[in-house]
Amino acid sequence: MTVMKGLAAATSILALTLTLGACGGSDSDKSTLQQAIDDGEITVGFAGEAPYSFEEGGELQGASVALAREVFSNLGVENLDGVNTEFGSLIPGLNADRFNAISAGMSILPDRCQQAAFGNPEFMYTTALMTKKGAGEGLTNLDDVKAKGLKLATMTGAIESDYAEQLGIEAQQVGTPQDGMDAVTTGRADVFALTGISLNWMAQNSPDADVEVSESFVQEIDGVPQIGAGATVFRTDDTELRDAWNEELDKIVGDEQAYLDIVGQYGFTAAERPDGSITTDQLCKGELPTASS
Repeated sequence: MTVMKGLAAATSILALTLTLGACGGSDSDKSTLQQAIDDGEITVGFAGEAPYSFEEGGELQGASVALAREVFSNLGVENLDGVNTEFGSLIPGLNADRFNAISAGMSILPDRCQQAAFGNPEFMYTTALMTKKGAGEGLTNLDDVKAKGLKLATMTGAIESDYAEQLGIEAQQVGTPQDGMDAVTTGRADVFALTGISLNWMAQNSPDADVEVSESFVQEIDGVPQIGAGATVFRTDDTELRDAWNEELDKIVGDEQAYLDIVGQYGFTAAERPDGSITTDQLCKGELPTASS
């Protein structure tokens, strides 16, 4: 059975590479995926946002990274090389050929879809608020932050920065999650808004930081719940790489246990697994479903 499975995988990879066109991310006649298969390596940009993608002990880690390793391995690419980049510079870096994909749990948004090609949803997520311990009472969403006139910090390029702008909140921009937590602990900001998964991870791994994290929530803008999903990102001309990625990703996301075996160690649960109720196409068009759909 092991030999047959190996032969089947090799045949599948060979068939895929033979059908790939000569487009996307390379100065040669080879496609990005073909070049990666030949090199045995592909380069991804990440933003140092735990637990999505981060570096620890010189090793690239995180839920996005673990998914990327599994998917690319199934496509015949064994090694993942990471380039640490501030979140707001990831898409410019991708389009400048600094790396071949973005592995950072990036939110699928219409304006971003004009600049790059998003894969299928990998994570459903919500927002949370980090404050000093004892200072978060009565804060359930960004509307409360605005009503109380609190100083808000958000990460440059993150969806929470867009929420703040649309709500008319003047937010202090920070480059990394650590910068956001530092802004709270030093009093430069009262509140730091980011995904609930990220803030809870930071709080749990920084027991001496004297911070607390609110319950996660879905922010509403003009009465519309902002359902969020994150995905891996590719250059717009790398459609073959994106499609090959999606095919392998869907096999993992479609199997709850397989999904949790990969990302569960980073604090992700079945609640973060996409259930098919929202698609990349919908999110790129700004067609948000209602919270109950």
